[in-house]
Amino acid sequence: MLRDPISRRDMLRLLVAGSAVALLPPRAVHGQTRGQILTRRIPSSKEELPLVGLGSWITFNVGDDPVARAECVEVMQAFFAHGGRLIDSSPMYGSSQSVIGDGVSKLGASRLFSADKVWTGGSEGRAQIAETRRRWRVRNLDLVQVHNLLNWKEHLPMLLEMKAAKQIRYVGITTSEGRRHREIEQIMRSQPLDFVQVTYNVMDREVESRILPLARERGIAVIVNRPFREGALIRDVARHPLPGWAREIDAANWPQFLLKFIVSHPAVTCAIPATSSVAHVRENMGASYGRLPDEQIRRRMIAYVEGL
Repeated sequence: MLRDPISRRDMLRLLVAGSAVALLPPRAVHGQTRGQILTRRIPSSKEELPLVGLGSWITFNVGDDPVARAECVEVMQAFFAHGGRLIDSSPMYGSSQSVIGDGVSKLGASRLFSADKVWTGGSEGRAQIAETRRRWRVRNLDLVQVHNLLNWKEHLPMLLEMKAAKQIRYVGITTSEGRRHREIEQIMRSQPLDFVQVTYNVMDREVESRILPLARERGIAVIVNRPFREGALIRDVARHPLPGWAREIDAANWPQFLLKFIVSHPAVTCAIPATSSVAHVRENMGASYGRLPDEQIRRRMIAYVEGL
């Protein structure tokens, strides 16, 4: 390990305060990116979101460690500098909400699209959302989702009331790892949702058959969680070479290859890989630039990864 006269903690403070390199546009930092950031519209409003967001499950749950919290703020800084907007969290994610709040306080929230959740089996949903807003240090949350459908029959009407009162902008529901898809479909068909959040990646494609087509039919935005299976998918494919034809979709590394598969589906609005590494967030954001695979290349991507 290299030793410098300046301490790691002091260095992180300087980085969070703002480094010239981190604030360069993506073209200047990564030669493989080109053109404008790719976005997709939220069907219910036509507001546009970049195709890659930022998750906070596990990675931002760092407690009160000042160095780890500063590293997370640095990740947020790089995310915003490379065009990112949507950050996703939950009351379930430990200290993640307050860590995001640190970043909002230091970096500002002009680009932020705040996506959080209500997660309680009781009737204290409004109080929990108020506490979430306090931790994020924002005036209002953009999107509030019912986390893993917990007590959704009580929470969803409350969220729709809050939306009507302009206390939140969008309403959604979430699930992960392929759970409760039948119930997700029923709610999508019967409720006026703006967003649904599900698991989808090159190896987990169950939502392609019913949920993604239904989202397009109903005009519901789709957020994709677990794009890398919490890193397991990256570790599996990283032992093998990236195919040369990945250049055809401007994918310079495996994270971009895997993310471009996800966000190229026309029903997907945004994927939310979680990371505590600035280098990784820069790699991930590269998937928001350049060419996306067409259906033929998507099939080729599936075959290649399944054959590894």
